[in-house]
Amino acid sequence: MKTPQLETERLLIKPLSEEHIDDWFEMDSDPEVHTYISQSPVQSKDEIREALKFISQQYKDNGVGRWAVVDKNSGEMLGWCGLKFYKEPLNGHAQIYEHGYRFKQKHWGKGLATESSKAVLDWGFENLGIDTIYAITDPENLNSQHVLKKLGFHHTGNFDWEFEGKKFKNCYWFELSRNDFHKLP
Repeated sequence: MKTPQLETERLLIKPLSEEHIDDWFEMDSDPEVHTYISQSPVQSKDEIREALKFISQQYKDNGVGRWAVVDKNSGEMLGWCGLKFYKEPLNGHAQIYEHGYRFKQKHWGKGLATESSKAVLDWGFENLGIDTIYAITDPENLNSQHVLKKLGFHHTGNFDWEFEGKKFKNCYWFELSRNDFHKLP
């Protein structure tokens, strides 16, 4: 399946590429952006290029991944949003799609996570035949939890998670069914 380009009123949502390296570095080198993801901010654009290789492989293997969220007028990459496919078990579930997003700090509070997520979730439910999409947040990340609830996600439990050698305690687990998503206004 070819990785799509989606469009909303303000945004283009498309595969991440070399053209996004500078904006991506600006976002992921900001310590504030990493407050709730327990990762160290990136130190070089080479780290971004390595992440791009990983995501590009996800596009090839799974037809999905995190996508660039680009302002239609300025062409600036504002952040990323998308689905990640997990083959291995995650919180007792395997072969699942997890939804995530991240934006430059200067663009927080503008509704971009909600707008881009609606397009991505709709595409996932309609084109991949997914019945449930999952999401994870830090228990203190109230803004992200607010976005997920606006999108129709339900907090269904907590779990401890080890990912890429890092341990995340008491993560919030969210689930969104196709039916609940289609009930949204």
